[in-house]
Amino acid sequence: MADSSMGNESADQNQENPYLYRGRTRCSLEEDAKLEREHFWRIINVFKYYRIYVDERLKRCERQFLSLPRRHQQLLSGYLDKLAEIRRCMECNHKILQDIVQNCTHMFENMEYDEDKNKRRAGPSSTFDMDKLKSTIKQFVRDWSEAGKAERDSCYLPIVEEIQKQFPPEKCEVSEVKVLVPGAGLGRLAWEIANLGYACQGNEWSFFMLFSSNFVLNRCEKENALTLYPWIHQFSNNKMSGDQTRAVTFPDVNPNDLPPECDFSMTAGDFLEVYTDPDMWDCVATCFFIDTAHNVIEYIETIWNILKPGGIWINLGPLLYHFENMANELSIELTYEEMKEAIIKCGFVLEMERESVLTTYTENERSMLKYLYDCVFFVVRKPAVRHSSPENCKESELKDSDKKTEPSTT
Repeated sequence: MADSSMGNESADQNQENPYLYRGRTRCSLEEDAKLEREHFWRIINVFKYYRIYVDERLKRCERQFLSLPRRHQQLLSGYLDKLAEIRRCMECNHKILQDIVQNCTHMFENMEYDEDKNKRRAGPSSTFDMDKLKSTIKQFVRDWSEAGKAERDSCYLPIVEEIQKQFPPEKCEVSEVKVLVPGAGLGRLAWEIANLGYACQGNEWSFFMLFSSNFVLNRCEKENALTLYPWIHQFSNNKMSGDQTRAVTFPDVNPNDLPPECDFSMTAGDFLEVYTDPDMWDCVATCFFIDTAHNVIEYIETIWNILKPGGIWINLGPLLYHFENMANELSIELTYEEMKEAIIKCGFVLEMERESVLTTYTENERSMLKYLYDCVFFVVRKPAVRHSSPENCKESELKDSDKKTEPSTT
């Protein structure tokens, strides 16, 4: 996905949507633009197909129940009522999903996705895309509900506290400290950092996340005014029927309740493509992000490049490499030991490291099956004064060309 970022389309629009996404700024080939539009409409279609997808799943459950012998059906007197309740919950989810995509064609300031009547009719979506959408629904719980607070405290709070430790308000002007959060998801971590007064920007690649974060940040103005049923798609490992259909309200805070002078923005696009300007950021904070890379070394090099001398990189997360089992996709799976070695060879100085931080990710707390991540948490610094070293990133290339006297930061 080409890069784009939040900005102002007009004064009036800025008042209505304070965190609008700016459109693309880099030139692209006509074919790239065509593929981009097709991808955009494919994801829109996934949101619209949701009701049909869940309804078909429920109809299959009904058919299978009715195929049972009568005596078995009589032992499960409440089963069809449960399916009816799931269908009601699905309709509530569907309405919010339609609200999310309602204004997405005008979401990007410099890019319009022209309406196409054929695109409006929901067609079948792949299982992969529907799984992405169901995961996005659970992301609302993690980022913007009271039910997700414990998970946020385990993942986001250590990062926020480290930023405050590194850039204490009593010793620096926090509004001048620029913090970047790649892989921002629905934007809660970036929002929390901005709410403390830091100049914070979130970056996200996925249209699923971008559509949803745009909705939360720009359309949700009342606390806990909306309701989702994130667990209705889970038919296994439920102890009670009510666990599957329990409601979650969001947002637990008003996203617009930021200080008036707050510098908060979001960018849309591939992290490697969007962030190429050197020495721009005081802090890069990554949470459950670095394993989204095809080649994590590219992430390390980019973070080195964009950090100011003396800037810090804070990371918390596992190494569940996203492209590991995808056919025809490059995927370099490093151990943490290998990755840490590369980070240090690139010139970073390790300042803090915890190799065991237990946390979950969009966990269903009432499920009979839970996943627990044993994460690494580290802080590394880009030295304020760079020293020549044959192990610095791309150092040998620069010595051969003799174009600069300092190590490359690309």
